[in-house]
Amino acid sequence: MHKPLDTGMSKVPALTLAFWLIKIAATTLGETGGDAVSMSMNLGYALATAIFFACFLVTVVAQVRAKRFHPFLYWAVIIATTTAGTTIADYADRSLGIGYVGGSLLLFTVLIALLGLWRISLGSVSVDHITSPKTELFYWVTILFSNTLGTALGDFLADASGLGYEGGALVFSAALVLVAAVYIFTRGRATTISRTWLFWTAFILTRPLGATVGDLLTKAHEHGGFNLSRFSSSAVIAFFIIFCILFTSQRTAHQLRQRDLIS
Repeated sequence: MHKPLDTGMSKVPALTLAFWLIKIAATTLGETGGDAVSMSMNLGYALATAIFFACFLVTVVAQVRAKRFHPFLYWAVIIATTTAGTTIADYADRSLGIGYVGGSLLLFTVLIALLGLWRISLGSVSVDHITSPKTELFYWVTILFSNTLGTALGDFLADASGLGYEGGALVFSAALVLVAAVYIFTRGRATTISRTWLFWTAFILTRPLGATVGDLLTKAHEHGGFNLSRFSSSAVIAFFIIFCILFTSQRTAHQLRQRDLIS
C-alpha cells in the first residue's frame, strides 16, 4: 500500500529571486517554443494546442502524484502551461476571430472565476498552502489560464496598441517593478493590500513580459523583431532554465523556514 501524501508539505518553490528569473525565462520559452511548433513547423494553432495540452496533462498528473517537491518536474509543468497558453491564446485570438480584446476579457473573466471558486472552496488562494491534491489542481489550472491571459495581453499591447515588442516589454517590466516595490514596502507592515493578490498580479504580468520578449527575439525585422530562429532561441532559453535550476536554491518555503530555524 502507498503511504498517504503528507498534506503538510508544499510542493511548490519558495518565492525567491531565482523563482522569478526562471518564471520569466519559462514564459519566454513558452512563446518561442509555442510559435516554433504552431508556426515554424506549420502544425497550426489547433494541433499545437492539442500537443501542448497533452504535455500539460501528463506533467501535471505526475506533479500531483509526486510525494515531494521535484524542481525539474515543477518547472516542466510551468513550461507546459506557457507553451499551451501561447497556442490557446493564438487560436482564440486569430483562428476563432475573438480578437485580442475579446480574448483578454474572456480569459480574465475565467481567471477571476477560478480564483473565486478556489477561495470559496478552500478558504485561501495563497501559494503558501499548496499542500493537497485538490489545492494543487486549483493552482495548476489557475496558472494555465493566467499564462493564457498573459499571452493575449502581451499580443494586444505589442500589436494592437502600436507600442511594439520593445515598448510592450518595457511597460510590463515597469509594472512588475512597481508590484515588487509594493510587495517589499508592505512586508511586515499593517496594510490592507493583499500580498496574495500582489503575487498573482506579478505572476500574470511575467507572462506578457515573456511573450513580448520572445516575439522581440524571433519576429522578422519588418515586424520589429530581431529575426532569430525560434528553435535556437528556445534551446538557449531552455539551457538557461536548466542552469538556474541546477545552480540556484530550489527549496519550498517550508524547507527555507526549517533551514532558518536550524541556522
